[in-house]
Amino acid sequence: MSSIQFSRAASFTVATLALVGCFIASGVPVPLYNLYRVENGITDADLALTTVFYLLCTALSLLFFGRLSNHLGRRTVVFGAVLTALAGCLVFMQVQSLPVLILGRALQGIACGAASSAAGAMAIDFSPRSRLRWLPSVVTSNLPIFAIPVGAIASGVLVEYFPHPRILSFAIMASILAIVAVLIPFCPETADRKPGALRSLIPRVEIPQGAGRAVFATGAGLLATWSWGGFFQAFSPGLTSDYLGTSNALAIAVVFASFTILSPLGGAASARIRAVPSLRLGLVLFSISVVLIAVTLHAGSILWLLLAALVAGFFNGQSNNSGMRAVFEYVTPSGRAGTLATIYLISYLCSAVPGLFAGELSRHLPIPHIASLYAGLAIFGTLVALIVARPKATK
Repeated sequence: MSSIQFSRAASFTVATLALVGCFIASGVPVPLYNLYRVENGITDADLALTTVFYLLCTALSLLFFGRLSNHLGRRTVVFGAVLTALAGCLVFMQVQSLPVLILGRALQGIACGAASSAAGAMAIDFSPRSRLRWLPSVVTSNLPIFAIPVGAIASGVLVEYFPHPRILSFAIMASILAIVAVLIPFCPETADRKPGALRSLIPRVEIPQGAGRAVFATGAGLLATWSWGGFFQAFSPGLTSDYLGTSNALAIAVVFASFTILSPLGGAASARIRAVPSLRLGLVLFSISVVLIAVTLHAGSILWLLLAALVAGFFNGQSNNSGMRAVFEYVTPSGRAGTLATIYLISYLCSAVPGLFAGELSRHLPIPHIASLYAGLAIFGTLVALIVARPKATK
């Protein structure tokens, strides 16, 4: 252990940077997808499959490693997650075929899964003891979603306007992750090492006592919102190029980012509203927004598509943050990592499973029709959440 120890605030910042850094890295490849389509013959269905591999690897990482930081310590698992994300960047520098693309995406998925639980729990451990107590829920529920489009937009600029488009953005991201990795050992450890690390790898879904209804309602909301995140990740290059008339890498990144860029704002804006009413309101308005997205796709209007996606992203943030708060009303400190892993596991499965079917459907249906099916799925998830969600009973 380092003799120099960061303060609580500095450690919170490092944990947040580790979490955000892994997710920023996962957004970097998106603007390159159209380049891979044109130069390497990778199809929309292949990209959808790649997205499914990324999401499933994230989910499996959460399932197997979600509680590991309770035994090895937060820093060890966070450090491993950052190094895995760095390795993913190095693999992406070599992409010339679908298997290499899938490998790079799989490494990023493993990194995001491990960071979601360990870095998220570490950020909560060091959370501010002040009026900013709402900040950890925004960091854990909204910042990862926000970080992916940030990485995509930055990468889109580099791909479109700078040399070496296949390498430069990954080289920069790898350097940033290396710096974060160097900072992690200077943070105090908040989870002492204890026996049972191997036993913790046995898959187990952890639901806090009394939180079953809250987890079910939040999961239904995540089906509505995260399924659309998978849609934009898989199909943004195709719909931008084929339906909106441009193959500009930055335009692809902007279309992809439009859905999630306002998520943290929605999460922060809803922080003072009670969790369950905020969840219900956010999901209803989200469903209306994604119906508008499907309509604008059929009309081929990029301006209205972007506006509808921005609005959906705001309410995506509100509902995700509210669902997280509703669940964490039941969580004890020792259950933070496991509960976070459970919520993120549900999130990624809700994105991966629809994506698996959508990838196959894309061989037979145009993207606007697939968007309509996703809108129907969002309405279904919203209705279930509205029926199930209940405020926590007070004694």
